[in-house]
Amino acid sequence: MRPDLAALVRHLLPAPTPAQRPELQLLYRMLLDYPERGGKGLRSELLLLAAQAYGVQPGSAAWDRALWLAVTLELFQNWVLIHDDIADDSEERRGQPALHRTYGVPLALNAGDALHAYMWEALLNADLPAAYAEILNMIHRTAEGQHLDLAWMEHREWNLTPADYLEMVRLKTAYYTVVVPLRLGALAGGVVPPSEFEAAGTALGAAFQIRDDVLNLIGDAQLYGKEIGGDLLEGKRTLILLRWLEDAPTDQRASFLAQMNLPRSEKAQPP
Repeated sequence: MRPDLAALVRHLLPAPTPAQRPELQLLYRMLLDYPERGGKGLRSELLLLAAQAYGVQPGSAAWDRALWLAVTLELFQNWVLIHDDIADDSEERRGQPALHRTYGVPLALNAGDALHAYMWEALLNADLPAAYAEILNMIHRTAEGQHLDLAWMEHREWNLTPADYLEMVRLKTAYYTVVVPLRLGALAGGVVPPSEFEAAGTALGAAFQIRDDVLNLIGDAQLYGKEIGGDLLEGKRTLILLRWLEDAPTDQRASFLAQMNLPRSEKAQPP
């Protein structure tokens, strides 16, 4: 995340001080935890580039609106990741233990809820009423995609096709990763977002998720920032696995699904 966005995040979120109760100092440290771990900043950068493409100049009032919209996306990303890590019982996030692994599920869940509230404050600071519908639509779609992902794991559903996977990632990942940043960038520039953003953005966002799934299997742990093989341990339905299952020998398929349907704690750990 670029320094000017990081500075706005620190300005928005409460900072722990010695005068506060220790419990609240802990909460405020937790709110800053994921944002200060960094990350690619892909979504906020795409938004700012789109705004510049529509004529928004750094230092202008429109640029300030674009920056607050970018902070909105960053905070959305971070509270969703906290909740996602809890749902998946993930071990790591951005090269460090997932928040719930350090502080426990109840405190991490509450911190995610608090970041959600600060996300809306960032959007309020952007002072762009047209952006509210975009953010609401983004949250609705992301929740629907997350529900598909979680429901398949909860119900041990493997009778899925690559088309099912693509439907899920277009909702869960592609829309808020590419489509919404492009649309918000256009709005910051005073332009009605072109309809073409949706088809192009969902395709590019799905490609981004497929690449992330590959890196989860063969990536460099130091560069990737998450545990290698975590998708297998969490039982994720990825395009790679669904494609393999289509042609897998019967005995291998049965053995694989028996392992995948076990809780994470009971799965065979990778060497």
